Amino acid sequence: MHILSLQDLSGEQIQEIVKKAVEIKKNPENYHHALFRKGLLMLFQKTSTRTMLSFHSGMEQMGGYAVLMDWEKSNFTISPIQYEARYISTNCDVVMARLKKHSDLQQLAKYSKVPVINGCCEKYHPTQALADLMTVYEIKGTFQGVTLTYVGVHNNIANSLVQASLKVGLKLNLVTPLINESSWDEMLMNEAEQSGLVVRTDDLKQAVSESDFVYTDTWIDMEFFNDPSYAEEREFRIDTMSKYQLNRQNLYGYSPYIMHDMPIHPGFEIAEELIEAPESVIYMQAENRMHAEKALLLYLLKPEAYQEDQFQQLELKV
Repeated sequence: MHILSLQDLSGEQIQEIVKKAVEIKKNPENYHHALFRKGLLMLFQKTSTRTMLSFHSGMEQMGGYAVLMDWEKSNFTISPIQYEARYISTNCDVVMARLKKHSDLQQLAKYSKVPVINGCCEKYHPTQALADLMTVYEIKGTFQGVTLTYVGVHNNIANSLVQASLKVGLKLNLVTPLINESSWDEMLMNEAEQSGLVVRTDDLKQAVSESDFVYTDTWIDMEFFNDPSYAEEREFRIDTMSKYQLNRQNLYGYSPYIMHDMPIHPGFEIAEELIEAPESVIYMQAENRMHAEKALLLYLLKPEAYQEDQFQQLELKV
């Protein structure tokens, strides 16, 4: 089983993973040997802080080990993916790949003999979305009747939040005036439009007024943020998106929980005062990356651990 997006999981499976992540966070000592001697290959083409640290730490905290491989310093740069994929999957139990192109992840998964997890690509970021769902559930205790508003460029985070909404019944407002063409998923958005759960709007005030959570992300993809060749597009995005910055004025007196998947660019997509505000759950959200990823790794490598769970089921009825 590969996890290239949340489409690869049912709503029930996502609920089980979120529940297990909460349990692991509460009682990490119960899982210190859960993945004893299991090996994780972490394949990076994109830069990373949270994905690298959380997967590495999470795997080792459960008794396994992680091997880091830089795509650009490997033979993936000089050989077709299918041949390298067949080889690497003989040396590990699971692969987490953080690549620039979803199509490359699909190729990797097609030829891998072990599960492949998408650690981020231009279209989807499923492990981030699992951490986001975990954060919402920890705070609200349910997804039913909860509204989250995403404000920003329509990117991989927006796509994964849409998939999450459709799977677990979370209501999602998308304030995404600028479409990132490389991320746009026409089929997904058609499904979202018909679901009644996802609403695209330019009315930030209305969206915020009905929101329990407001979520933002960078306007410029991290690999382009300091790229001189991207300067014109960068300025265009800043000019277009500035009026949608998360700040006190744009919250219109409301106090939803503030979310951001990081890295943060204060003064651009979010005002610095909100990052450390009492209603900010950004650091909780970031910490939950590791717990959600532990739960996902456990689901893929030791699914019987889920059958042993004696904790109360999530109250999710979609």
